[in-house]
Amino acid sequence: MSLRLSSFLLPFTLLIVSCSDGSQNSTQDAIPIVARDLAFLPEENEVEAVGTARAITSAQIFPETAGQVRRVLFSAGDYVRKGQPLVELDSRREKLAVELAKVRVQEADQLLTRYRRIEDTGALSASQIEAGETALASANVELQQAQTNLADRTIRAPFSGHIGLTDIDPGDRITNTTAIAQLDQRSTLYIDFAAPEAIFAELQPGETVSVTPFSEPDRTISAQVIATDSAISQSQRTFTVRTRIANTDDSLRPGMSFRVLFRTTGSKRPAVPEQAIIWGGEGSFIWAVREGKAHRIPVSITSRRDGLAFLDAPLDEEEVIVVEGVQKLREGQEVRILKPSAPSRQDAVLRETDGNAAGSDGD
Repeated sequence: MSLRLSSFLLPFTLLIVSCSDGSQNSTQDAIPIVARDLAFLPEENEVEAVGTARAITSAQIFPETAGQVRRVLFSAGDYVRKGQPLVELDSRREKLAVELAKVRVQEADQLLTRYRRIEDTGALSASQIEAGETALASANVELQQAQTNLADRTIRAPFSGHIGLTDIDPGDRITNTTAIAQLDQRSTLYIDFAAPEAIFAELQPGETVSVTPFSEPDRTISAQVIATDSAISQSQRTFTVRTRIANTDDSLRPGMSFRVLFRTTGSKRPAVPEQAIIWGGEGSFIWAVREGKAHRIPVSITSRRDGLAFLDAPLDEEEVIVVEGVQKLREGQEVRILKPSAPSRQDAVLRETDGNAAGSDGD
């Protein structure tokens, strides 16, 4: 009788054990992963360009007239004031012309004075007196012309600034097409660069960009946009931007090249750690956890920043994204989310003083 009872209960025992094993296998088949909530962050785009510096005021100096150089009154690198003489040309003929013009003015003035003296006697007509006045005015104009020609024999600085190298020496004969030197007011510099048409609306006067001289790669300067070109280049699809920086320490020079960096803030996009991105034969994708199971989500990467990949994908803000353990996942695979290990808090434990500890022992 006991043998028959044992034979009867054996299948039920095996069934119970089998069910128990199936439950354990189901738990063991869930892949352990590390996941995090999906974040939506504003996308930042970096626009990089190469800019060129120019002085806030700059001029190539040419003489007004031809002549032989008598003296060069500056050295390369000198700071010259507005109106300061730079080059003197031979001016002997011009000085004589001024003296002659003065004599003619004196003669015309004396003649007109005699006319005025006998004007009331009726000996002279009104037209004669007018002719005397005209002669004096003409002589004065000739004198001014002679003085202007004499002044042109001295080449002066049109504004204050630093003057550059010159190839002119005393004794050289120059013309009005001979370049004397370059004069720059460089206490403030303009940095001009070409920017893409796509950011025209964002890069307007008042905005700031970062500029770094190639000669000092560790130095970054904040430059303010002061103007943009009035038209877009049809061939390059770019526009010129002019920024301004201070050069009070005179460490920068016109013509220097600068690395220009401008950041723009775009719309919010899903952002995930780069290690969450998987690449397959059909492109990139991520794993999202929905109702305890892994689901494959195709994505397109629009940009990267600080270890994050910004995505173009059909994702909601409530999504949970798999960060670690992505290699073993399959579509519909059950997953078990592991809690990331908590940081050690032993440094934050408050230790009791010896006095308090002794008091506790006493209690």
